[in-house]
Amino acid sequence: MEIKNYQSMYDESIHHPIHFWNRQANKLHWFKFPSNTLHKDENDLYRWFADGSMNTCYLALDDHIQKGRGNQTALIYDSPVTKTIKQYSYKDLRNTVAKLAGGMQTLGIKKGDTVVIYMPMIPQAVMAMLACARLGAVHSVVFGGFAPHELALRIDDAKPKLVISASYGIEFDKVLPYKPLLDQALDEAIHKPEHCLIYQRHAIMGVALPDMKPGYDIDFETLIFESNPVDCVPVLGTDPLYVLYTSGTTGKPKGIVRDNGGHAVAMKFSMEHIYNIKPGEVFWAASDVGWVVGHSYIVYGPLIHGCTTLLYEGKPIKTPDAGAFWRVAETHHVNVMFTAPTAIRAIKKEDAEGKLFSQYNLSNLRQLFLAGERCDPSTFDWIKNLLQKPVIDHWWQTESGWPMLAIMTGIDEDQPKSGSAGKPVCGFHIDILNEEGKILNAGEEGFVAIKLKLRNFRA
Repeated sequence: MEIKNYQSMYDESIHHPIHFWNRQANKLHWFKFPSNTLHKDENDLYRWFADGSMNTCYLALDDHIQKGRGNQTALIYDSPVTKTIKQYSYKDLRNTVAKLAGGMQTLGIKKGDTVVIYMPMIPQAVMAMLACARLGAVHSVVFGGFAPHELALRIDDAKPKLVISASYGIEFDKVLPYKPLLDQALDEAIHKPEHCLIYQRHAIMGVALPDMKPGYDIDFETLIFESNPVDCVPVLGTDPLYVLYTSGTTGKPKGIVRDNGGHAVAMKFSMEHIYNIKPGEVFWAASDVGWVVGHSYIVYGPLIHGCTTLLYEGKPIKTPDAGAFWRVAETHHVNVMFTAPTAIRAIKKEDAEGKLFSQYNLSNLRQLFLAGERCDPSTFDWIKNLLQKPVIDHWWQTESGWPMLAIMTGIDEDQPKSGSAGKPVCGFHIDILNEEGKILNAGEEGFVAIKLKLRNFRA
């Protein structure tokens, strides 16, 4: 039986990492359980669960259906910009994803191929990610706010066989022409994908649907309708799940490659021990699927853990007002929420006295997590006083894929402190160093240094 105590679990993860992570891996369904939890490859990179056979889409969808929970809501789509709310059960989502994967297979997509996804915050974006995972294909989601040049750079680097996009997105009261932007990017890019798969949204706001190139542009819904479902393709624990680009400190996009096995284990572990949420509860990461938070905590983390996840096509303000987040949290009985300090600052600016907040009942909400940038103490104190719930500022980045510093609320009873990102998460040996590489004392500023073995970010 696992002892749920922060210090004992953290110490075990640092001093006995193989035993620790082997036990966490046992909580997932493997087609073949890894016999080698950790080893160094010929490039001196640590490789986790290398010979294990699994599939991330199976963990996110099929496994829950096999356990008799297929009718539970997996995904809630809430779009104030289209005034739409739609729910998908695990069975609904699995059936659509399986047919989409089957259609992508007819377009030649197979294990190891790369697919670029350039879509707004709609359910079809999640379906596209999961369909890639189902086939063992590698997806690279490009944030929908990026201009054609940035998209072209990523297409040339990822060299996708297929690009999946949509006719348009909506931001506040304006339309973002995704398909025309994609066409511009493809004109600029040196690499040319074999096909584009386009989800045609119903025309609203007087916007005409974009032209399709016959034989090259494939209609998303027609492909699903005409295709047969396919089963999950087994992949190795070290096979890539996705590539996600980040500018980092260089200004030039770097592709971060995420393995299937270690990622799935980390997602499951974090949902239970960091975010302290149970299968069947509602988790809402108010981010975008184009960012790492969207990958980890809109799509994979909640679904692998068996939660209901929220996909919100809106903003913290102006859709329609600064009470938007609280309306969503009340409507869908959100238990745990995750957003960026920027969103809270925007809400504070519009509703400093909390008048809009007071209109909603957030009795189901247990805690709020913040990440994306440091949360300044005044914003932290304001939202904590408003919610009267625990607010946890934690720290991580695209390169890690999941939190490195946090209050692990599933195993740690410490109270969050204003201005602090918490303690090292299990597995991460973190020190603060000066310019000479010497470890600093508490309260001194320096450089964050993460020791192997969980400091193996592969670009």
